[in-house]
Amino acid sequence: MAKYKIVHYINQFAAGIGGEEQAGIAPQKQAGKMGAGALIEKGFEGEAEVVATVICGDSYFNENLEKAKAEVLALIKEEQPDLLIAGPAFNAGRYGTACGTVAKLVQDELKIPVVSGMYIENPGVDLFKESIYIVATKDNAAGMREAMPAIVKLAKKLVKKEMIGSASEEGYIERGGARQPIFAQEIGAKRAVDMLVKKLTKQPFGSEYLMPAFDRVPIAPAIKDISKAKIAVVTSGGIVPKGNPDHIEASSAQKYGRYPITEMAETAHGGYDPTYANANPNRVLPIDVLIDLKNEGKIGDLYPYYYTTVGNGTSVKSSVEYAKEIAAELIKDKVDAVILTST
Repeated sequence: MAKYKIVHYINQFAAGIGGEEQAGIAPQKQAGKMGAGALIEKGFEGEAEVVATVICGDSYFNENLEKAKAEVLALIKEEQPDLLIAGPAFNAGRYGTACGTVAKLVQDELKIPVVSGMYIENPGVDLFKESIYIVATKDNAAGMREAMPAIVKLAKKLVKKEMIGSASEEGYIERGGARQPIFAQEIGAKRAVDMLVKKLTKQPFGSEYLMPAFDRVPIAPAIKDISKAKIAVVTSGGIVPKGNPDHIEASSAQKYGRYPITEMAETAHGGYDPTYANANPNRVLPIDVLIDLKNEGKIGDLYPYYYTTVGNGTSVKSSVEYAKEIAAELIKDKVDAVILTST
């Protein structure tokens, strides 16, 4: 029997080319396996071969999205593969976004199975878990030897067109609305009662379908007298001083900035057309209107700094960390209310 042909997509770091200093490299292809590709072939036990490894720098991919997608797809299509494995990306946000984008593109255009691996907090998970299979991994590459066997196990079933079990059985991240049919030995009523009994007797049990969880944020009390309030602004629209001095990433931001409100020049955001924001950043962060309101006595004061980051692909975990730090500073500076703007 002919071996299955696999293409492996990885970034510059996984290819051993370099770290952030090499993140701008354009897509390229190497014959055969590289790095973790050896674990892919080992897991398939002679049934498959990594015929090529496609590499692209994380910055290049996310900053030249449409061009990079076309280039990567062309390199993969040349191999006429039976399967694509992307990553694993662990908790690297830009890498995860690239893996998800490439995998979905290949699945849609080449009509072949795809699988990736990511840490649950990777922004690529929220973006692509409904579209592709993403195996849950640890948050860094130290988990590679655990991640690859799990990815290969699922990849085998996909390429052989075998029935895919539940997320808990197969190790992939729950796909939300995309429910996977299974054949159970017992009817639903008995299974539900069994779970209830286990819960009441404090035994381990697992739901057959993971329900979504949403943050519940209490509504803050209204400002009693807005004409005496100090107002601050925070944005995920990427507004920065000229030249983006802190190099806030265009996608999957790893940092935020704090700048004087007099220093707004452009947007660093890679998720929307920057033309109008660059022409007038007040369209995203309306400092001009707030200054007018202050001069008219409708607000008490305007905080002299703004906080900014990029929401495009940025993980929930990172966003929560930024929010806690920003909130602590604003409270210390006796800010009464914050206006949050997006894109």
